[in-house]
Amino acid sequence: MKSTIFRLFSVVTLTLFALQNAQAAEVVVISNPGITVSAEDIKDIFLGEKQFVGRTQLVVIDNISVQSGFLSQYMHMEVARYNNIWTKKSFRDGLSPPAVKSGDAEVIEYVKRTPGAIGYVSHPAEGVNVVQ
Repeated sequence: MKSTIFRLFSVVTLTLFALQNAQAAEVVVISNPGITVSAEDIKDIFLGEKQFVGRTQLVVIDNISVQSGFLSQYMHMEVARYNNIWTKKSFRDGLSPPAVKSGDAEVIEYVKRTPGAIGYVSHPAEGVNVVQ
């Protein structure tokens, strides 16, 4: 009985780990076609350290459907730590955290029509820049 439970637990754990890694591998950062952002700037942008590209103010968007994958792949942190950082920045620096959208379609549409917008989705999209 213990052996069966252990095997089941192991299979479930490995499956969840594989799904989390698959989700992380599929995240793509996108930006409005009017701006060019380098991959090296992503962490600073999403932590509010970089707020402009040239004269254009950045509008940062979080995608709740792939947020944990994005944070793992690009930011190397957990959701709780990211939220904690933004809570502190809100009180200490008066910065507003990124707006939150519910999924890829909402993020893509917002990034397309908003100058300076940058977000992330689970697959590349047309009409936006893919940050590489």
